[in-house]
Parts: sequence; C-alpha cells; structure tokens
Amino acid sequence: MRTQHTTLLVIGGGPGGYVAAIRAGQLGIPTVLVEGEKLGGTCLNIGCIPSKALIHAADEFEKARHWANSSPLGIHVQQPGIDVAQTVRWKDGIVSRLTGGVDVLLKKAGVQVVRGWATLRDGKTADVQPAGAEAVRLQCEHLLLATGSEPVELPAMPFGGAVISSTEALSPAALPKRLVVVGAGYIGLELGIAYRKLGVDVAVVEATERVLPSYDEELTRPVLATLKRLGVVLHLGCSVEGLTADGNAVRVRSTRADDFVLPAERVLVAVGRRPRAQGFGLESLQLEVSGRAIKVDEQCRTSMRNVWAIGDLTGEPMLAHRAMAQGGLVAEVIAGHKRRFAPAAIPAVCFTDPEVVVVGLDPAEAERRGVDCISAQFPFAANGRAMSLESTGGFVRVVARRDNHLIVGWQAVGRAVSELAAAFSQSIEMGARLEDVGGTIHAHPTLGEAVQEAALRALGRALHV
Repeated sequence: MRTQHTTLLVIGGGPGGYVAAIRAGQLGIPTVLVEGEKLGGTCLNIGCIPSKALIHAADEFEKARHWANSSPLGIHVQQPGIDVAQTVRWKDGIVSRLTGGVDVLLKKAGVQVVRGWATLRDGKTADVQPAGAEAVRLQCEHLLLATGSEPVELPAMPFGGAVISSTEALSPAALPKRLVVVGAGYIGLELGIAYRKLGVDVAVVEATERVLPSYDEELTRPVLATLKRLGVVLHLGCSVEGLTADGNAVRVRSTRADDFVLPAERVLVAVGRRPRAQGFGLESLQLEVSGRAIKVDEQCRTSMRNVWAIGDLTGEPMLAHRAMAQGGLVAEVIAGHKRRFAPAAIPAVCFTDPEVVVVGLDPAEAERRGVDCISAQFPFAANGRAMSLESTGGFVRVVARRDNHLIVGWQAVGRAVSELAAAFSQSIEMGARLEDVGGTIHAHPTLGEAVQEAALRALGRALHV
C-alpha cells in the first residue's frame, strides 16, 4: 500500500463534498476527494435532479392526456403513449451531463479525485481501495466527512424484490400497474404523484392523519386536492405490517377500521433518510453525536480537532443546498477566513403538484417562539399570470414582526413557486421589512407580483384583493 499526503481529505463527492473540494482548490489548499460511486452523490444521481426530471416527464404526459380529451386552450391530440425506457434514458442523460460537469470543475480547481471506498483509521488517515488499482493510504491535516444519507428501511419490509426505495423508483424498467407508497412526506408524494400521472394506480399509506405532516396544514390543502383529482387513494392513520405471503399485496393496519390488504406490484418505502455513518470506520473516531448525526459547531467542526462534517451526516435539514453552503464555509475556514454557519433561513421546497415552499417561520412557529407577528397571504386566483398558466390554486404568505415589520418567514403553494424561493430567502437574509418588498417594483405579469401583494396586504394596503 502506497502512502500519500494532502492538506484536506474529503470523504464523499456529493453536493457538500464536491463544493468543499472545489472551493478549497480555488483557495490553493491541496485537496483529495474520495468517492466510492459517482460524483454528485445522492442529489445528482438518485435524488434531486433525476426526481425532478421524472416529475417533468410525468407532467408533460398528463398534459398530453388532458389534451386528448378536451382543452379550453383549443389543443387536441390523439391518445398519447409513453416509452418509459426512453424517459429513463433522457433522465440519465441529464444526470450524466451534470456529474461529468462536476468532474471537470474538480479538475479545473486542481482537486485529485480518488475513486474507491474509504476506511477511516484515525482522524488523519484513511485507506482507499480503488477498483482495479493499488490501495492507497491517505494522510491529511484536515479530514472532512461528507458521506450524506441513505433511505430508511422498514424492519417488516426490507428493500429488495417488490419493495423499492426512491433509487429504484427513479429508474423503472417498466411501469407497474399498482404502486403502494409508504409515507406521505415530500419524497413519497413527489414520486407518487409522478407515477399516477404516468398512468399507474397509486395508493399512499401514512401513519399520521394528513399528508405532508411536517408542513403547515393550510399549505398542504391544494396538494390534497390534487391527490384527490388524480385519483390517488389515501390511507391516513395507517401503518404497514409487511407483504402478504405471496408478495403481491401489502398488509395494512388501520386505527379506524379492520386491517386490510392493498394489492401492489411495487411498494415504494419513503419514510425518511438517515445519516450514512456506518461501514467506513467512523465509529473508531468516537465523535460526539446527536442521535444518529455527527454533532458540529457553527463552523462545522466535530469534537475532534481538524475533523469536520457537513450535510446530511450532520442531521436535519437534509438539503443539498445546506450541504453546499457548509462545504464552501469549511474550505474557507481552513484557509483562514472568519466564517460561521448561521443562515437567517434555509429554504425547503416540496416538488409536488402544486409545489410548496417554506422559508423561515410560519405563523404557528412564530407564536410558539413568542414572536408577535402579523401575516397576510395573496391568492393566485387574483394573479393574472397564474390565470394564464391555468393554475390559480394556492397563495403566497408573508410573516413579519408586528413592531418593526421585519420579515421572518415566507410560505407559498402553487405552480412553479419553487422559483420564488430565492426571493424569499434573500429578503430574510438581508433583513428586509414589509415596506421594502411592498415598495419594490415587481414585473407584470409574473407570479412574483403575489410576493409584493402579500407584503402590501400585511401593511393593510393590498391593491388587487
């Protein structure tokens, strides 16, 4: 085994790891990044990007089927079909271009990429066995852990065969006739809605009494309306007990009625993700933890000197953009910059139909924290651009302190509201007040006008509602 020395060793090439490596390279820090699978991690390969590609394909197919019947736009087409194998190839093409781009960016920054699985020996040493090559012992001054997360298995239904995770759901060889989704969180509903739009019979089993249980109930009502319109069958207040003996159905326990079975060709288990903390010797470092996650401070330092951790490994919120921000920060701290991770707000987007965006505090959370706030919302039913997009359900809501009108939160539900997330986050990060947003000229006709109108309504002077 040969030995190699570097200043920064990054374990994991997902959004957090590769951003940290690129930024470190830009700052002149000798950096080695180890990745056992494909660069880009879960997000680029089996998460954020491919799921949005599949959602887009499903949306377009649903439009075509709608036009085959009747359309107020006057568009008519023959009964459409879909070649799911071609859809998957198209999706994989997008993923390939993005992961290839990451490889180019790492080379441009002077980062050495070692392809293989790392095993930690101590806080400054990792052994890596590249496929078909000599093993290497990497020694470093700084160790950055960016190993991400993995889907949670149910003890009664481990992954395999008919039971799949989001990874397999994003690359189907063929569409099943019946899909049971376990979990009505954002992953389960994003994929459940997409599969339903592709023509699959979908049933969702959720242990709580409503969909998207971690979101404000008012935001989830338009999503619930879409689920009912599409014919997605909901079994709320229910839990799965496992597959039937023949493996063709799911046994379900209900808190309201007798137990029952749901026929299923595939069962998508989407009950959450957990930090990837096993299988590479992390336990040998004996780092301080918080539950399953590695505990870090405001600079992403762990309890061991010069050992850092970022992204999903450090717990919630498990979001790629959080990991990216942490990765860039760690590189700059190692380079001697004075930085700390203290964002005013981190946006979260649920790409259901319609989309949901949450940034900062909602009215209930503000009340729980003892912050006296005012809130107001503007409906897309009063927005001209939403009307022209045939999507008038949903709204934009702003939450601001009552005393000085400082904005502390935004929420929105509606078509394409994910594109409003940047404006929401920026207004909070820059300390904007209702008067700042209300006094900013917003382009007409756009969905963004609802942002201005919500601020004006909170001030008691809305113009269009």
